[in-house]
Amino acid sequence: MAYDSIFRTDLFAGQNIIVTGGGSGIGRCTAHELAALGAHVILVGRKADKLKAVAGEIVEDGGKADWSTCDIREEEAVMHLVSELIRKHGPIHGLVNNAGGQYPSPLASINQKGFETVMRTNLVGGFLMAREVFNQSMSKHGGAIVNMLADMWGGMPGMGHSGAARSGMDNLTKTSAFEWGYAGVRVNAVAPGWIASSGMDTYEGAFKAVIPTLREHVPLKRIGTESEVSAAIVFLLSPAAAFISGSTLRIDGAASLGGRAWPIHKATNSESYNGFHRAYLPDVLKDKE
Repeated sequence: MAYDSIFRTDLFAGQNIIVTGGGSGIGRCTAHELAALGAHVILVGRKADKLKAVAGEIVEDGGKADWSTCDIREEEAVMHLVSELIRKHGPIHGLVNNAGGQYPSPLASINQKGFETVMRTNLVGGFLMAREVFNQSMSKHGGAIVNMLADMWGGMPGMGHSGAARSGMDNLTKTSAFEWGYAGVRVNAVAPGWIASSGMDTYEGAFKAVIPTLREHVPLKRIGTESEVSAAIVFLLSPAAAFISGSTLRIDGAASLGGRAWPIHKATNSESYNGFHRAYLPDVLKDKE
């Protein structure tokens, strides 16, 4: 089997595309789709075993992939990483700023270290990657960047540190799109809602118990797939989005809209798209479908 993408198979032929956080979840799925479309994918993350495994999957499927470990929160490490990748592979044509992470907690219980750690992971690291890719490569050759956000449009109760970081990334996306447009660099973002991904299995306690019920708060009455996020990322990286820059695309089944005054009716005709041949359902959702 191979990735069943809706895009043409040679869409990114000859292009080097970095995917941070490519060792699992949405990053893993996106890396597979990009490789299936001809890209040479470079996986970046902190855990070598996960990156190596995904790169192996891609090569086994006939794609091209390399991997490098890096803590994207460290400025010198990011500068060195990008320099080495350019030296080894040539110009960087695309960057998927996917790496991130958070933990559930009310604001009153988040200490300074926890708040700053999530901000560095979800905002500072993405900024450093984008800045270095731009300064060292895209400023000379052009390119496209897609940043990862989340559904934080009405605040993010229970994860205020992540909401603050993601909101900052939304603004950073707009600023960089404006400042870097002269060089032929486009910067956009995606904001997934509730997606059936391996990240769901990292939560414990009360939040874990809530996950299977999330679909009830989505007008489409289902949780999204990794492929539905990946397809949006691929579109924004592609020539079809050549005049789109500074935009954030919500991928949440309209869950971020409306309010409690309007009831969500029983859904009909809501079908998901899953082109990822190696996708698997998170344990927390098994037997809940």
